[in-house]
Amino acid sequence: MSNMPTISILTPEWPEYELIDSGNSRKLERFGKFRIVRHEPKAWWRPALADSHWQQADAVQDEEGHLTLNGSLPKAWPLKLELAPGLAITLEARVSETSRHIGLFPEQAPHWRLLAQVARSFPKAAGQPRLLNLFGYTGAASLAAQAAGFAATHLDASRPAIAWAKRNQELSNLSDRPVRFLLDDVVKFVQREKRRGSRYEAILLDPPSFGRGPNREVWKVEGMIRDLLVDCRELLSDNARLLLLTMYNIEASALMLGNLMDDVLRGMPGTISVGELAVPHTAPGAEARMLPRSLFARWEA
Repeated sequence: MSNMPTISILTPEWPEYELIDSGNSRKLERFGKFRIVRHEPKAWWRPALADSHWQQADAVQDEEGHLTLNGSLPKAWPLKLELAPGLAITLEARVSETSRHIGLFPEQAPHWRLLAQVARSFPKAAGQPRLLNLFGYTGAASLAAQAAGFAATHLDASRPAIAWAKRNQELSNLSDRPVRFLLDDVVKFVQREKRRGSRYEAILLDPPSFGRGPNREVWKVEGMIRDLLVDCRELLSDNARLLLLTMYNIEASALMLGNLMDDVLRGMPGTISVGELAVPHTAPGAEARMLPRSLFARWEA
């Protein structure tokens, strides 16, 4: 294993998404042609724009997810993401009265494009590479992998999230390609895969701080993530190319994730990179700011 590199910062560079401004625990974003104000606990500074700019948003969501519409915002609309020249997926954004989330995390776009690069690195004679996406949510990573040539297994404990992922698959015209959408507890599923002798060429993990499985199984990242990563190491095939961990815990750090990956993967040939997924602002006066969104650590063979 190579020495730990410097911490890198990755940005989405996605024309369909824009972080216009942030501050006072809020952010003003554009998804497609619609502007939305949402709660943002990491925005401790003051906004660069006057309140009049924020008031022009099509919708405002408060900290609890309550939605106030200021315009003709639809309940759902499509956003196209180019993974590589001639290769794209379509993701559906949604707003509701019950959730602060709209179904996608744009800062993850660099990793979705990375999956396309990794998939294309496998020689065709080796057969179709397999990818396991744990805590898969609405499926952007699974579909990016699927579109690029992986046989993807998508796992999540939320039935509505899986239904949303299938909707994104339909919008992306990928319904005829191999993918498994599974409603299951991540820890139990990975242990069963070990016993079955299943192997994967790429594994993704995007765990929440706290969650519950479909049968109310408890997930707590602090006490469980290392054991899960150890099990995932055993699921990597001899031809594995990628193990990717992202985390949104505000108490964590990129160095912490790097140390964790180095501990779990010690002795495996390859490199570990660590960093943050962040989003630049476009508002005048805020161009030098970046909003930190997620931490990541990844092993690549």
